Amino acid sequence: MAYSFLSRFRIRPDREQAFIDLAREMESLVDREPGTLAFKFFRLEEPGMFAVYESFVDEAADKAHMETEHGKPVIAKMLECMEGSYSREMLYDLEPRQ
Repeated sequence: MAYSFLSRFRIRPDREQAFIDLAREMESLVDREPGTLAFKFFRLEEPGMFAVYESFVDEAADKAHMETEHGKPVIAKMLECMEGSYSREMLYDLEPRQ
C-alpha cells in the first residue's frame, strides 16, 4: 500500500505568486527522488487555499523527500509563504494489499 496524503494550507495573499513559482519548482525536482509515486500542487476553490497531493512507496520515502539537499531550501521558502500551518489527510487504497 502506498503512503499517500493530501495537505491543505493557506498562502498569504502577498506571497501567492512566490508560492506558485516554488510549487512548480518543487514539482520539477521530485522526479529525481526514488520512491516518489505522485506529487502535484492544486489551487482550491476557497481564495488563498492550496493543496498538495503526495504519494510515496512508503513513509521512509516521504521522510527522505523532506530531507533532500535539493528540496530542503525550497520547502523552507514555501513554509514562509503559508499563513499558519497545514493539515494532512492520509489517503488509503480502496482494497488493502495482502
